[in-house]
Amino acid sequence: MENPFIVTGKIKPEYFCDRVEEVERLTRCILSGGENMVIIGDRRIGKTALINYCFDKDEVKEQVTTLFVDILRTSSLQEFIYLLAHTVFNAFVSQSEHMMNIFIKTMHSLRNFWGYEPNQGLPIFNVKLGDIINPLLTLEEIFKCIELADQRCIVAIDEFQQIANYPEENVEELLSQNILQSTNANFIFTSCEQHFINELFLNPTRPFYQSASIMTLDVLNEDLYKEFVLTHFKNSQLNIFPEVLLLVDSVFFGNTYYMQKVFHEAFTACLLGNTCDVSLTESIIDDMVQEKGHQYSQTLARLTLPQKELLYAIAEDIYASRITSSQFIKRHRLLSASSVQAAIRKLLNYGLVINKRGSYIIEDQLLNLWLLQS
Repeated sequence: MENPFIVTGKIKPEYFCDRVEEVERLTRCILSGGENMVIIGDRRIGKTALINYCFDKDEVKEQVTTLFVDILRTSSLQEFIYLLAHTVFNAFVSQSEHMMNIFIKTMHSLRNFWGYEPNQGLPIFNVKLGDIINPLLTLEEIFKCIELADQRCIVAIDEFQQIANYPEENVEELLSQNILQSTNANFIFTSCEQHFINELFLNPTRPFYQSASIMTLDVLNEDLYKEFVLTHFKNSQLNIFPEVLLLVDSVFFGNTYYMQKVFHEAFTACLLGNTCDVSLTESIIDDMVQEKGHQYSQTLARLTLPQKELLYAIAEDIYASRITSSQFIKRHRLLSASSVQAAIRKLLNYGLVINKRGSYIIEDQLLNLWLLQS
C-alpha cells in the first residue's frame, strides 16, 4: 500500500495538501511569463515542494523548460555558477539534441571538459568546480544558452539568501544584470529570511528593487491538514487517535517536513498492525531526535560556552523575548547583557536561531527537543 505522507521526491496531486491558492498563483505566474516571483517562508514549510508540484503539472512541462537550483550549501559565486551550469546542462540534454548542441556550442569557457557516454555518445558534464577559471564569462554563457533555448525557461533558485554570504564583490549587481536582462526566462527565488528579501527587493537602492512579486508561504491550515491526515488513515482502514494530531502540531508548529515525517512513519507502523496513538507517536518523535543527535552534538561543539548557554535558554523558553533583560539573564543564569548580545548575533548568523515577531526561537524543532533532553 502506498504511503500518502510524502517526505521526499514528487508529490502526487492526491497527496498534496492545501496550497490551492498558492498553486494557482504560481502556476499562473509560470505560464503567463513576464513576472519573477519570490517565495518567502520558514524552512521546511513546503516552498520547494510547492515549486516542484507546479513544475510537474502537464501544462507547465508542455510550455516551458523548468530548472531548479538549490544554492543552500554554496559559499561562493563560483559554486553558484557551477551548479547553474550543471542544471542547465541536464535540462538541455534531456530536452532535445538541438538544445544539447546549443549548450555545447555556447559554453566555450568549458569546452575542454566534456566527456561522452560510450554507449549512446551523449555528452557528460565532466566539469569540476576548479575548471571554472573565468566565472563571469561562464555566467554570461549560461544566460546566453537560456536566451537561445527553444522554450521559455523558468529558473527556480532555492535559498537565494545565500548570495549575501559570497565573498566576491558586486554579486547582486552581476546576478541582477544577467537575470533582469533575460527575455527568454523568468525566475523564482525562495528564501527563509524576511529581512533579506525586504532589503533585496524592496529597497530602492538595491539592483533587484521591485523586480519580483512576493508570495508569503505560511504554515498549512491546521484544520485542513488534520482532515488530510485523518482521511488517508481512514481510507486505508488504519487507526489513529485524534489527540495525536494535537501532539504533533504542538511539537512542530506547522513544520510541514517534520509533521509529514511523523505521519509517514506512523502510517508504516500501522500497516504492520499498530495503532497510531500518543505512545507510538512519542516513540517516533524520539527516534527522529536520536537520529539527529550526532549532528547536533557536532553543531554544539563548534559553539562557545556563552553561545551554548544562550541556545539552551532559548530552547527552554521556546519563544524567548527580552533576552538582554535582567530577568531573562538571571532566570537562565547567563553572564551579562553584552555577552548575550554577542552570542545572539552568532546564533543568528549560524542559522540556529531566528527572530520571529519579536521573539527568538530555534528554527529546528528537533534541535529544540534534543537540547531539552540533553
